Amino acid sequence: MSLTLKPRQSVRAKISSLGTYVPPRVLSNADLEKMVDTNDQWITERTGIRERHIVEKGVATSDIATEAAKICLAKRGIEASEVEAIIVGTVTPDMSFPSTACLVQNKIGATGAWGFDVSAACSAFPYSLQIGAKLVESGAHKKVLVIGADVMSAIIDYTDRSTCILFGDGAGAVLIEPCEEGEIGLVDFWHEIDGSGAASLYMPAGGSALPASHETVDKRQHYVHQDGQAVYKFAVRKMAEATEALLERNGIKGTDLDCFIPHQANKRIIMSTAERLKMPEDRVIINIDRYGNTTAGTIPLAMNTAVEDGRLKKGDLVLLASVGAGFTVGATLLRWEI
Repeated sequence: MSLTLKPRQSVRAKISSLGTYVPPRVLSNADLEKMVDTNDQWITERTGIRERHIVEKGVATSDIATEAAKICLAKRGIEASEVEAIIVGTVTPDMSFPSTACLVQNKIGATGAWGFDVSAACSAFPYSLQIGAKLVESGAHKKVLVIGADVMSAIIDYTDRSTCILFGDGAGAVLIEPCEEGEIGLVDFWHEIDGSGAASLYMPAGGSALPASHETVDKRQHYVHQDGQAVYKFAVRKMAEATEALLERNGIKGTDLDCFIPHQANKRIIMSTAERLKMPEDRVIINIDRYGNTTAGTIPLAMNTAVEDGRLKKGDLVLLASVGAGFTVGATLLRWEI
């Protein structure tokens, strides 16, 4: 479908390359049955997850982010030294400081680049994507590396069956560059936060409010804590509202979209949004069965799945959507230009 673009900038930004990485170790539902009181049928029916990838001990977020970045740059055929800025969306940084972006910059050899981390949980990739796009659209940079990466296994309590079944580890990286003549690239976005939901999905300890201590460790407060029902209700409502608002603002219907790539938190949440948008199921990308919820890594991993399956092609009109802890909400409309 043709788009009427708003004359908001002289330079448009696009995704010019994509690289993803998941660790080789697989944690299946059958494995979890041996660890906590759960079973494959219960997990699959309620979440759509069958397995997830987990890093080996000692592997950090910067490590898997680096692997995704290297693949992304190799596909584009450029050296890391050409990258001008690095933005890493993550809720599991290697440490409080320095930023994971600093560590990735050093590991890939992106000399001369600057960068920072974005903490927006499951919405970290679309948030980082927009920041990278604006750096390009402003004319400040021509090559910005945007990475979504999380090692959720580092902050998951594997005695808590309500959370350990959901999460996996993974990373995805995209390169943002100016559009060529005739290309459209990133079109528009819709972002929101609602801090009233902060206590519904969070890690209580480890920050300035509750520094690490013997007591916080004993109380298992350095793991993810979640009110599953509250998160589910908010996600179903807000993912639909954000995507509908974004499409309406651009004069587009769900049936006009070629591909819907949502955050992979729960299959029921994804399909509820797709039904609201009246999107055919074959245009909805779901790979949660293989990877679980990799937080900032889910959308780029789903992009890669769509490309590999032949369901995402150059010129396709694409909608990204996410809801995460915070609460954070993000939706992005773009033309796929690879």
